[in-house]
Amino acid sequence: MRLRSMTGFARTQGSLGNLRWHWELRSVNGRSLDARLRLGAGAEGIEQSARELCAKRLTRGSVTATLTLSSTNPTTIIRLNEPALLQLNAAAARAREICDAAPASLDGLLGMRGVLEVVEATETEAEAAARTSALLASLEEALGALIVDRSREGERLSKVLGGQIDEIEALTTAAERSPARTPERIAARLAEQVQRLIGAAPQFDPDRLHQEAVLLAVKADIEEELQRLKSHISEARTLLVASEPTGRKLDFLAQEFLREANTLCSKSNDTEITRIGLALKLVVDQMREQVQNIE
Repeated sequence: MRLRSMTGFARTQGSLGNLRWHWELRSVNGRSLDARLRLGAGAEGIEQSARELCAKRLTRGSVTATLTLSSTNPTTIIRLNEPALLQLNAAAARAREICDAAPASLDGLLGMRGVLEVVEATETEAEAAARTSALLASLEEALGALIVDRSREGERLSKVLGGQIDEIEALTTAAERSPARTPERIAARLAEQVQRLIGAAPQFDPDRLHQEAVLLAVKADIEEELQRLKSHISEARTLLVASEPTGRKLDFLAQEFLREANTLCSKSNDTEITRIGLALKLVVDQMREQVQNIE
């Protein structure tokens, strides 16, 4: 599996009998999986199964799934309310006896409120099961399309991150090979600092002076930071081609990169190393922005 972004869009449509629908899925980055379902009236019963499908196919991201339902030919039934018709007919017959009126017509009786009822056709258990199955199958198709879209964006992010890791490696190599780290340059800087110390305090204890020089040399040593940066670079490249979602690991690794860059700057007593450390921080910040959108 390659890197997948958490940003994507997908739309699928389907039909079953007179029922038509379409799913629309949108996703953005999120710390975990947050599936927000907007289901049409009558489809509330598939919510739990729909959530399970989302959790099966996705691991992270804020996903909004909207289902829109429509019917090409609404299935309605006209039903005769026989008790009401019989009561009206009896009332009409009694009225004729009392008033010697003309017989009530069938049209008149049927036109009375409540005699004819228009109702929605009752869905059988088998029809409901078929509808649920079709809607979920369509959702799974939409999730597949969403994953394709997120993978396409992930490929772009992978190239960007690969370039940033290459840049981090180049800066690490530059720091490692910097003349500022040679014994001659270190000795020259220490000698200059010693001269300033002696000038400020002519009676400075030579033993104390030696101790201070050793401390300065140890403080300026960045070998451990460079080795950790190399290890992080190797791990980052491994994560870019991992077979499982690596967004969280890459985010943690970016924080470790930043930690080493900060330490590099704090230890530096040379302008060149400081410049490299600041450049590292800039690249790592850019990397962290991209990593936030990886599943």
